[in-house]
Amino acid sequence: MADKKVLIIEDERVLGEILFTKLRREGYDAEWAQDGEAGLAAMRKSKPDLILLDIVMPKKDGYDVLEDMHKDESLKDIPVIVISNSGQPVEIERILKMGVKDYVIKAQFSPEEVLTKMANYLTPSKHENIPGVTSAKNNIQILVVEDDQFLSSLATGQLAKEGYKVSSAFDGEWGLKSVQEKKPDLVLLDIIMPVMNGFEMLKRMKADPATKDIPVIIFSNLGQDSEIEEGKQLGADDFLVKAKFTLREVMDKIEALLKKKGKL
Repeated sequence: MADKKVLIIEDERVLGEILFTKLRREGYDAEWAQDGEAGLAAMRKSKPDLILLDIVMPKKDGYDVLEDMHKDESLKDIPVIVISNSGQPVEIERILKMGVKDYVIKAQFSPEEVLTKMANYLTPSKHENIPGVTSAKNNIQILVVEDDQFLSSLATGQLAKEGYKVSSAFDGEWGLKSVQEKKPDLVLLDIIMPVMNGFEMLKRMKADPATKDIPVIIFSNLGQDSEIEEGKQLGADDFLVKAKFTLREVMDKIEALLKKKGKL
């Protein structure tokens, strides 16, 4: 990863040192700025491949940095992962609208998690430049049914980047209606959702001859053996526990299932 430049913008010295040291040991060309103003100057000079950004900082906070990046043609497309003390939905929604790719909460922070998230945006897909695979994906429609707006945005964004046609729904009733209308090639399905949960949506999908053969991958926080067994009994093709899979691994599971079903 020596050719990958990563800029850390973080005013907390201990956390900054941990990230800087870890990235250097992993072979990244890491740079560390301790306030938003210094961070903007550093990114304009070095044009990093990825930015790890705090929100609450002196001189310019993370929001100011994101706004300035958005106005600068040379900076606006650099991937940003926010590392912040807050995990409030209102903050997550705000940074997503500002183009942030991913999010880490400091209270749950680990350097390994940050490295995993970074790999999603620094490591190209192994099929990225293979025309045959890309063109086949262009004809595949995937529906993401997930009520967490942040996770939905991450999943749909990555699927689109992989070349798929993507749509989303934010509760089971909406998801079921979308399945009936669009007949997607695959559904990525959460379980705990408002209005109608994922198990009920899956049950109704499989009871309908028009939708029963659509492949479904459950992607949920639930992970008890009984819940996994229930999902598979209802007709899910796979059951992935969110805490155990990176977004990259989810993409690989989707591709493998589509190939198994003869769609790729």
